[in-house]
Amino acid sequence: MSEEEKIVEQPQESAAGDVSRQPETEAPTASAAEETAAPEPAEEQPSLEEAIKEQAREDEADRSSTFTLRRILGGDFLTNDMIRRQIGVILLVLVFTIIYIANRYSCQKSLLEIDRLNVELQDAKYKALSSSSELTERCRESNVLNMLKSSEDSTLRIPQQPPYIINVDE
Repeated sequence: MSEEEKIVEQPQESAAGDVSRQPETEAPTASAAEETAAPEPAEEQPSLEEAIKEQAREDEADRSSTFTLRRILGGDFLTNDMIRRQIGVILLVLVFTIIYIANRYSCQKSLLEIDRLNVELQDAKYKALSSSSELTERCRESNVLNMLKSSEDSTLRIPQQPPYIINVDE
């Protein structure tokens, strides 16, 4: 057999990832140094499916190990990628919480003001009622006559004669 006809078998990867042997013809070599520098078969790389499975297993293990009580209480979980992605939602919840607290404070303040004004209104009603009853009592004819009798400097007296009716023609 001559060198030209020599068949060399080298492993090759197919699309499915298995190694099959296919014959190749080797070209005549120019020197022996080139023969020794022939490329070695490439190391097997994992297929796409295997890489995805490996990555999924790593992520799942990483997430479960990061949520420990010590990390949560220490605040280390806030640097987690999930928290960074949800920062908008967290800020929105925070804003709504602040608005809720402020609204509750405002309502409590308004209710206290309403109660204070109701008490003040009740006091004003009682004062008005007592003033009205006092005025009614002072305006009675008997009380007016007693006040006139007791006052020495007044020239007003109770009339002894009935009033005159004067008719005026126009």
